[in-house]
Amino acid sequence: MSRTVQNFDLASGVKIPWLGWGNGSGQARNVPVQAGLIALKAGIRHVDTAQNYLNEGAVGETVANSGLSKDEIFVTSKLSGRKSDPSVDGYTVPVNEVRSAVQESIKKLGFIPDLFLIHSPHVAARADLKKTWQVLEEMKDAGELKEIGVSNFRPQDLEVVLDGAKYQPAVNQIEYHPYTLAHLEPVLAIQAKHGILTESFGPLTPLLRHPTGGPVKPVLTKIAKRVTESNPSLPIPVDEVVVLLLWTRAMGVVAVTASGNEERIKLLAEISYLPENILTKEEVQEITSVGKTVHFRHYREHMEKDFALPDLPDGTT
Repeated sequence: MSRTVQNFDLASGVKIPWLGWGNGSGQARNVPVQAGLIALKAGIRHVDTAQNYLNEGAVGETVANSGLSKDEIFVTSKLSGRKSDPSVDGYTVPVNEVRSAVQESIKKLGFIPDLFLIHSPHVAARADLKKTWQVLEEMKDAGELKEIGVSNFRPQDLEVVLDGAKYQPAVNQIEYHPYTLAHLEPVLAIQAKHGILTESFGPLTPLLRHPTGGPVKPVLTKIAKRVTESNPSLPIPVDEVVVLLLWTRAMGVVAVTASGNEERIKLLAEISYLPENILTKEEVQEITSVGKTVHFRHYREHMEKDFALPDLPDGTT
């Protein structure tokens, strides 16, 4: 089987691997160098970090000791607004401190990240959100940043930065899975209009965080069985997790998922190399349609404030 990871194209033409390993939660955050080296050696070529994960330096160390060229690894970081004191939760970054905060990330990493995001619209005071984006645009113009984007942006946040923007966000990284689709329709419509790629964090939430798995779980089980029977030569067993990640890819969305478990990381690497079109169009549509009958989100602090929720059950009963 070909060992080629599928990439998606950003609006600029820059390629981003469809599956990324994140180090923002759980064991991935606790042992970022060890887990990062496992990920890169297993074949992962996309690493996602952020200022408030407090491990950008660990990413730099991992890349330096991986035996790979930095050009072989796509790295994302984010302006999170977190001070170096881990006891401080988060804070708004004044506009006049944005540049120095970004430069601190670059120093910790030891290189300019391939993609740099505003971690949430609440990193900036509302009146300063546009100005914060303009600082990133200026740094991109100066060659201090490469691709720039956003995360956890609602429709009103996207409209602010898009108004008169010199550079549109390359991506919006949001909690995206079948159970957020109905709520995200206005966000996805704006992104489609402006060529903004969707990145998903928490893509496995229906399986890992929903109390029962909801109505999409038996659909995933059924599809996993069909894929297994139809593709006996696949290098890994196909279960619901594999199907849900492949659905994310089929939707044209980058999947970012965290793990500090060695076997799990190696499985993610194998999934990232699976060929296209394992799922049928009908299977992709079935997952999508069933997902839209439920609204369930795990990370609620950003996207559910001042953004009307759909009148849907949460799928727990």
